[in-house]
Amino acid sequence: MIRQKVAMVQEKIRLACVRAQRQPREITLIAVTKGRSIEEVQEVTQAGVTDIGENKIQEARQHYAQCHHLMRLRWHMIGHLQTNKVDDCVKMFDLIHSVDSVHLASEIDKEASKIQKIQEVLIQVNISAEETKYGFAPQAVGEALKEIEMLKNVSVNGLMAIAPMVDTPQKVRPYFRDLRQLRDSLSQKSVHKLSILSMGMSGDFEAAILEGATMVRLGRALFEG
Repeated sequence: MIRQKVAMVQEKIRLACVRAQRQPREITLIAVTKGRSIEEVQEVTQAGVTDIGENKIQEARQHYAQCHHLMRLRWHMIGHLQTNKVDDCVKMFDLIHSVDSVHLASEIDKEASKIQKIQEVLIQVNISAEETKYGFAPQAVGEALKEIEMLKNVSVNGLMAIAPMVDTPQKVRPYFRDLRQLRDSLSQKSVHKLSILSMGMSGDFEAAILEGATMVRLGRALFEG
């Protein structure tokens, strides 16, 4: 069933790209494996998904230990990251999506330096200004980016956001558009290429693609009936 779900999602991505006049290869599909069994994670990788998104370090350790050797997978930390878990995070993850403070970025830099790694990260933006969501306020990202770019073992590759819950995907498009415009503005001043826009989940990923997403984070659409 997961293989069929992956095929359906890939077709929806293709059709969204047609509408947006983009190429499907521009979109990275990340399978969000929160609460999923080892067998489910293995099945989604066997269906051709090569990017795995984790929300919690403890669960990620289990998935990583059982699955990272199966094929060349890229591991994404997409959940809120506590500073006391940074050491494990840096050892496992290719890309950390959820950098929501300069202090966290500094801790990532410190741990990455210990293993001589340049850790790729995204800056999380609270694009909807919701108190329940993590991330920088849009107007604070520019100054934070200047500070984070001074860290030698951190590379900022783009922005990430979680859209608000709405009753129709069309209503989230302005939030995704705001994130893209913020990225475009910051890219003109940044020393790094801010090529990644991580936005869009199971209920709104097509709208996110229409507004410029390069990574979409899907759990329910891949694993549930």
